[in-house]
Amino acid sequence: MTRTSNVFARIEPELKEQAEQVLKQLGIPMSNAISLFLRQVVLQRGIPFDIKLPENKPLTFGSLDEKSFNDEIEKGLADLNAGRITSAERVAEKMRRDYGK
Repeated sequence: MTRTSNVFARIEPELKEQAEQVLKQLGIPMSNAISLFLRQVVLQRGIPFDIKLPENKPLTFGSLDEKSFNDEIEKGLADLNAGRITSAERVAEKMRRDYGK
């Protein structure tokens, strides 16, 4: 029998539960999934998938402090005053023209 070693990791309970549900549907025990991941780390000599920061996520009101919110409003007003805006109607017309819908 192959010798094994233990790995201990702390993760959020919700993440563990969600992963277990997916792995159960795939018929793969959690320990096998972790072994698969680690084998890929070794084979690829790194993380086996891209790790990137999200690209320009849309801003939400709750994610901004008062100064940031005011700065974003000022940017919008500057774009409006400089004519760097497009109406929803013009966007819809262009989509109909370009995509025939």
